[in-house]
Amino acid sequence: MFSDNKKSKEQPTTDFSKNQNRISEGTKIVGDIVSKGGFRIEGIIEGTFKTTGKVVVGKSGYIQGTLECSDADFEGKFSGNLLISGTLSLKPTAHIEGEVSVGKLAVEPGAVFNASCTMKGDNVKSLTNKANGSKQGQQGQSA
Repeated sequence: MFSDNKKSKEQPTTDFSKNQNRISEGTKIVGDIVSKGGFRIEGIIEGTFKTTGKVVVGKSGYIQGTLECSDADFEGKFSGNLLISGTLSLKPTAHIEGEVSVGKLAVEPGAVFNASCTMKGDNVKSLTNKANGSKQGQQGQSA
C-alpha cells in the first residue's frame, strides 16, 4: 500500500546520453539509425545516423552517409555530410571526406581532412565585429 504511493510520486528519469552502444568490427548496417545514446563504431554504417550522444569511430570504423551528433572522435573513415553541434576530434588515422559543419574542430597531425567545413557558433559574430571595428579604427587614424 505504501510502496504504490512512492512509485507514483517518484518518476524514474532515464538519461540515454550515458548509454554506450557498440557496433563491432565485422558488422555492416545499411539504413537509418536514430538514438539518444552514444556509440562506439568499429564496423560499417551506410545511411543516416542521428544521435544526441557522442560518437567514437575506431580505426576499423567507417561511416558513409550523414552523421548528426553532439560530439565525435574519429580514428576511422567518414564520407558524406557530418553535422556536429559540439567538437569534432580527428586522430592521426582519421580520414574525412565530404561536407562538415561543426562547433569546434581539433585535427591532429596525420589526419586526412578533405572536406568543405563550416564552423557554427557565437564566436564568429564577435570576431567579425572586432575585425570591422579595428579596420574602422585604423582608417580613422590614418585620415
